Amino acid sequence: MTPRATYRFQFHKDFPFARAEALLPYLDRLGISHVYASPITTAPAGSMHGYDVIDPTRVNPELGGEEAFRSLAKAARARGMGTIIDIVPNHMGVAGGGNRWWNDVLTHGQASRFARFFDIDWSRKLVLPILGDSLRKVLAEGQITIERRDGRAEIVAYGEHRLPIRDDDQEEAEALDLDTLLDRQHYRLASWRVSNDELNWRRFFTINDLAGLRVEDDEVFEETHALYFRLYAEGLIDGVRIDHVDGLTDPIDYCRKLRGRFDAIHRSDGNRAYIVVEKILAATEPMGDDWGVDGTSGYDFMEEISALLHAPEGTQPLADLWAQLSGRSDQFASEELQARQDLLAWQFAGQLDQCVAAFASLLASAPELEGSITTPMLRRAIERLLWVFPVYRTYGPDAPPSDAVIRQMARERVEPLLPPGEAFVIDQILGWLAGTGSGDRERLHEAVRRFQQLSAPIAAKAVEDTAFYRHAILLSRNDVGFDAGRLSLSIAGFHDRMKDRAERFPLAMLTTATHDHKRGEDVRARLAVLSAMPEAWRRQVEAWRTQTQAIAEGVDPADWYMLIQTLVGAWPDPDERGDFAERIAAWQEKALREAKLRSSWEAPDTEYEGRCNRLAKLLIDDEKGAPFREGMAALLHHIGPSAEANSLVQVALRYTVPGIPDCYQGTEFVDRSLVDPDNRRPVDYPAREAALAENPAPKQTLIADLLGLRRRHPDLFTHGSYHPLAVTGHGRDRVIAFERRHSGNILTCVFGLRLEPLRDKHGAVDWRDTTVVSEGGALRLDHLLAAGPLWYGLFADGE
Repeated sequence: MTPRATYRFQFHKDFPFARAEALLPYLDRLGISHVYASPITTAPAGSMHGYDVIDPTRVNPELGGEEAFRSLAKAARARGMGTIIDIVPNHMGVAGGGNRWWNDVLTHGQASRFARFFDIDWSRKLVLPILGDSLRKVLAEGQITIERRDGRAEIVAYGEHRLPIRDDDQEEAEALDLDTLLDRQHYRLASWRVSNDELNWRRFFTINDLAGLRVEDDEVFEETHALYFRLYAEGLIDGVRIDHVDGLTDPIDYCRKLRGRFDAIHRSDGNRAYIVVEKILAATEPMGDDWGVDGTSGYDFMEEISALLHAPEGTQPLADLWAQLSGRSDQFASEELQARQDLLAWQFAGQLDQCVAAFASLLASAPELEGSITTPMLRRAIERLLWVFPVYRTYGPDAPPSDAVIRQMARERVEPLLPPGEAFVIDQILGWLAGTGSGDRERLHEAVRRFQQLSAPIAAKAVEDTAFYRHAILLSRNDVGFDAGRLSLSIAGFHDRMKDRAERFPLAMLTTATHDHKRGEDVRARLAVLSAMPEAWRRQVEAWRTQTQAIAEGVDPADWYMLIQTLVGAWPDPDERGDFAERIAAWQEKALREAKLRSSWEAPDTEYEGRCNRLAKLLIDDEKGAPFREGMAALLHHIGPSAEANSLVQVALRYTVPGIPDCYQGTEFVDRSLVDPDNRRPVDYPAREAALAENPAPKQTLIADLLGLRRRHPDLFTHGSYHPLAVTGHGRDRVIAFERRHSGNILTCVFGLRLEPLRDKHGAVDWRDTTVVSEGGALRLDHLLAAGPLWYGLFADGE
């Protein structure tokens, strides 16, 4: 059953499957067709997200186990609804001793049946960087002991980490001195500080608790996916969302294999599995249409719609204001370059070494290159490519044609950074990435794999988890998958992307909020208004800078400005102020540590964090912050109508353009959440159920109405073409208009955008002579949008 609209649930011990089953009547009334579940497989006890899977063969008992999941899926099916699940093929959780596959590897080493499941370099012992200090010091302090559990001896570190002991050492484990016993194991205990340099197994980004899986191995693929295929065969799921597909050795081959396995399962209902991938696309990077998937999970759409809501006239004024306040560059590219250099040196040195070694081995297998390229030259070239690589990764060495464009972009970006006379080394490496050039084929595949599985985490950690916290021209343009170097997307550019969606990926997911977002959809919508009033915003910021100078002493101006923007975007309604200061404090700690400039997770500067936090508290609820709050109240009152218009337009586009709309849990009400875990807070579902039945909230009303149209005319939305409509007159750059057409039905949509400059002193929008031109005639916006920013109508052809 192809989804009509999905609703994302984040499952955990306090929100198990039974809670979702009880909400099915509400979702059905709203118009949702599919529950879209976070990972359902077994994770460590207490996991609040499920991406740290420790057993992919079992449904998580903490969520109710398979029996409760079956009940949810069958209850959904009884209502004509379905279920889609999030799967995690890239990695497994290995902390806490609960992963039996990992424990078997620790026990038996390379002889373990599961050794091939993990991406481990067995040329040396498996490194476990779990100690707080050097092994010698930890031993001297008595922090490592031997204990017995279930008849077996285990190594226990800090009373927390329990590690298995080789079978051959079980009998004499307690008689041996610890030095000798540890030396005989298949692993080596080490300080957490050495993990970036010495780790010899692939992890997820920089997280030592998550070990990479070799899902390209057929045995690993089948064993880690058997549960999903069984659930699909039994009609309990209708499809999957693939987490972090770019972490895999060969994402395209994986997706094709997954599609083939699902297609080979006969379903009596004729369903074809719905498959989307979590994929971060660069601004000019196309999603390949040869993967065998229905598209992405929607981060690219979230970027497109966000950029559309931002006004282009704010680009330079807001950049100038940021540079003036922060003393930092107004160009995101320079901030990104520095972050990539920092992260590659600080957190990925070990992986870089392995990548260079793989290319050096490849070089050694090409006699005709002997003497022309050295290993240091390879290192310099690889390092610089990773500094500027324009996308997450390529897909070679048997690369699709689109990779050629990516490699050319990389060549152009890297050339200015190269030592004189070494450009030919880049050309050689790019040739290898394309699958051409000299050398042993097996070594070529290994070298390319190493590069591709390094370029993706470098991009993610440097951009989203570092540069986005250092750069703040407007924080609404810093989110997962966003191009922070671009403030705005033209209406024509948005139309082009929607036409492409209709033609290539009509079933791709559309989302504007996720478990990964850094700011809720309504935070971004409110901040976007500032792009259309840059001078007024500058005056307000300068006034606040003067008013807060005394209480902001010792806080870096850049951090001050990021706090101000965050407060403006997330400022709650009066009845929601209770925990706002605590939420801001949690955001602030994460933001400062992710930026890695004045604090970090590895070495927190709690004194500086405290100064920033005190400032936030003063601004939020102390008498000293009263002038700030007066300015805040006036600003929010002024921009309120435009912010609400942005929020509603964002929803309307999500449910009308080509694709399958997703509603992230709770966001049918106003969503002013911040980065996780704030965006995963409990949702007040009784309030939402009551509202839908009695007095729906504005977003909820719009969602229910548009989903009602989608329920009555599914083919129009699923297969309908997309046609931009011309707009003329005074407000032609402040409105988006288009039609969806299918089998004689036409949905016409006209939505106001970036409205602040068109508002008069009373807040009304002055459309003057603005007109939408369609085949049915001219539509005047002063009539069409007199009551609000949205108008849509469904007509039969010829009406």
